[in-house]
Amino acid sequence: MSETVFDGLRAEIAAIGIVRRVGRIAALGRGGIEVTGLSHEATQGDRVRVTGRDGRETGGEILGLDPERARVLPDAGAEGLAIGDMVALVGRPEIAPDQSWIGRIVDAFGRPLDGRPLFRGPHGRALRAPAPAAAVRRRLGARLETGVRCFNTLLPLVRGQRLGVFAGSGVGKSSLLAKFARGVEADVVVIALIGERGRELREFTDRVLGPEGMGRAVVVTATSDQSPLIRRRAAWTAMSVAEHFRDLGMHVLLLMDSVTRFAEAHREVAIAAGEPAGLRGWPASLAHQIMALAERAGPGPAGMGDITAVLTVLVAGSDMEEPVADILRGVLDGHVVLDRKIAERGRFPAIDLLRSTSRSLPEAASVRENALIAEARRLLGAYDRAELMVQSGLYAAGSDPEVDAALRVWPALDAFLSEDEGQDAAASFARLDAILSPARPPRSAAPQVSAGG
Repeated sequence: MSETVFDGLRAEIAAIGIVRRVGRIAALGRGGIEVTGLSHEATQGDRVRVTGRDGRETGGEILGLDPERARVLPDAGAEGLAIGDMVALVGRPEIAPDQSWIGRIVDAFGRPLDGRPLFRGPHGRALRAPAPAAAVRRRLGARLETGVRCFNTLLPLVRGQRLGVFAGSGVGKSSLLAKFARGVEADVVVIALIGERGRELREFTDRVLGPEGMGRAVVVTATSDQSPLIRRRAAWTAMSVAEHFRDLGMHVLLLMDSVTRFAEAHREVAIAAGEPAGLRGWPASLAHQIMALAERAGPGPAGMGDITAVLTVLVAGSDMEEPVADILRGVLDGHVVLDRKIAERGRFPAIDLLRSTSRSLPEAASVRENALIAEARRLLGAYDRAELMVQSGLYAAGSDPEVDAALRVWPALDAFLSEDEGQDAAASFARLDAILSPARPPRSAAPQVSAGG
């Protein structure tokens, strides 16, 4: 048996608590339970284990404390629990990732979901760790190969960047994340599936992600039927797993779907804790929770790796001003908007380039490449302004040279946004240059000079 297995066994044994502080349920309500006997031992946010009279166990989290009682929100609700049931104090929530987790599917507590044993790592990590100190973090790194021509050129992704994907349901977010999981340069990929339908997990890992993607991935999931505590914890767990590999000097690609489900879970927990609802029903603590989560990704300090993050946001009715989208857009290094109208005409990924931007530009591209990007955006903008007139037959060719140029290249340029790249970014820019060439005015021939002139 290898030394690695012994390390895992030692970590499992060390995690077994010898002594547990125990309290009792004193009151039950729809918002949780109240426990006596733990107020002077527990701290806010500690985990507990509740044992019912029938032997059923469920976890929980301490949401509030006073001198006499602790208020606890159980993971699985209070059904079946009774006054006097035992509540054991577990302690601070943490996770202990390990190299052996690569290629595996785990839940929010780091337990395997694929039917095979999984050891915890030798060292525990706090779930809600602070971001690296701003003064010691490196700058954004080099441009990454993504396997998608649009992200190799017009919306470049660089090492350590945090990119948001904003879209409604059913417009191709999962497919785009799978492309990134298979194609983006990274040592390891951490994928968080938060609040997804249970049937979609195996479909995503087996069919969408495939063996190639799973071979370098750790998938952390919490399905939509699980409690808000678990759904919220899944995001923190995925970030902690990504930080574990970053601290080993690796480049980590973190794909989180979705931050909106994390925000919804936090809202449920905050309301249960007694926090009043604010703007559009969201608690005032939402902004800090989202920003604290996003700030943990990005470039690491000197001597460590980086976390390149792609975070998805569900935007109902394409409302980019709703609170979750607005908060996240302000803290990220770029955003990609997926448009339902584009998806309905069959172009995937359904990127609305004119509403999308990468804040890695212009540094991520050369002068020539930036000129190509600007030219492509200008022509797409010209077509967008004239599209209604063109489709209704009101535009006359020759009325506007820029619109005429846009019409010549628009079909190929629109298709370019969905094309995969089998080579590298240089090939992607060469393809973009060739597409834009018909839109440029022909060069005038050099004047002929006669021999006797």
